[in-house]
Amino acid sequence: AQLGLREFVKPQRINKPATGHLKKAGVEGAKYLREFPLGAGSDDLKAGDKVLVDQFKPKDKVDVIGISKGRGFAGVVKRHHFRGGEATHGSMFHRAPGSIGASSFPSRVVPGMRMGGQMGNAQVTVRNLEVIEVDTEDNVLVVKGAVPGPNGGYVVVRRSKR
Repeated sequence: AQLGLREFVKPQRINKPATGHLKKAGVEGAKYLREFPLGAGSDDLKAGDKVLVDQFKPKDKVDVIGISKGRGFAGVVKRHHFRGGEATHGSMFHRAPGSIGASSFPSRVVPGMRMGGQMGNAQVTVRNLEVIEVDTEDNVLVVKGAVPGPNGGYVVVRRSKR
């Protein structure tokens, strides 16, 4: 099933293929489109159905999926919490990672070696958050815990799998 967050979007911001796709579904514009696999027994869904927060209740456990805040290129101290080296006595090893592998065997850098690089801006799933309050009038879900992404960012909330 394809889910779209219904929001006012200027028609000129949507390209022709997307316009035709949305018109076929009977929707004017959607800014955030995502696809979800349908489980067994979900045949009663049809185009135009709304997904609201009334399916959750307090004390439910949910998983929240979002894109974390991007931090750009970060070194190993910030990205992987390496300690770094001495700052004095002529040391030239302040924020460097140290050894990245042996030279004779395997004579390569093994995959997954922690190094500096892009930090954040990746999909993050925060599991088992507790639903505190469900406001059906304003369609607001209040959860206890960390929610990935910036303020005003879009997230996917699903029932906890564990």
